[in-house]
Amino acid sequence: MQTDTLVATQRNPILDRSSGNSTPAPASAFARVIGWVTSPVSTAPRATALIRLMAGAVFLSEGILKFVYTNQGVGRFTKLGFPFPDSVATATGVFEIVGGIFLITGLFTRLVALGFSFEMVVAILTTKISLFLGTSPLPAPAAPPKEGIWAVLHETRSDWAQLLCCVFLVLVGAGAMSLDAHRRRRA
Repeated sequence: MQTDTLVATQRNPILDRSSGNSTPAPASAFARVIGWVTSPVSTAPRATALIRLMAGAVFLSEGILKFVYTNQGVGRFTKLGFPFPDSVATATGVFEIVGGIFLITGLFTRLVALGFSFEMVVAILTTKISLFLGTSPLPAPAAPPKEGIWAVLHETRSDWAQLLCCVFLVLVGAGAMSLDAHRRRRA
């Protein structure tokens, strides 16, 4: 199978380059997962660019805020009890800025979206469980409900939106209007 005839749902076999032939080499499950996550092949429509723009812009702006406002960066991670809050805030801010730009442009979309999915799960677990229990070290929501399930559901709405956008991007890829698609066409 030639690579220029692939459609969005097909994958290139991993080739055994050591012997000089083009027979597929057996690949471990881990290698197949890494190959899929880093693959520019996408099944997504052009409109996926809107999802990338929304998620990427939010992560980009939140990353910048971690450097501009202490209460969004080091202060927040300190209150939440993270070890090395300076380093965690800096690493998270840099990842959100660079990853946000990558999502917007559609570069390494699946890999970045996978990282952001993990980040959002950690954010939900570290901030919303204590909100549910009424023990959050962060300031209470400005308006009722201030604790319990309704407070969690209200305060988690943007976290869920970001998480689901990223899971969607992991599953379908960047779409036709992306640098990943450009990489695919050049390969």
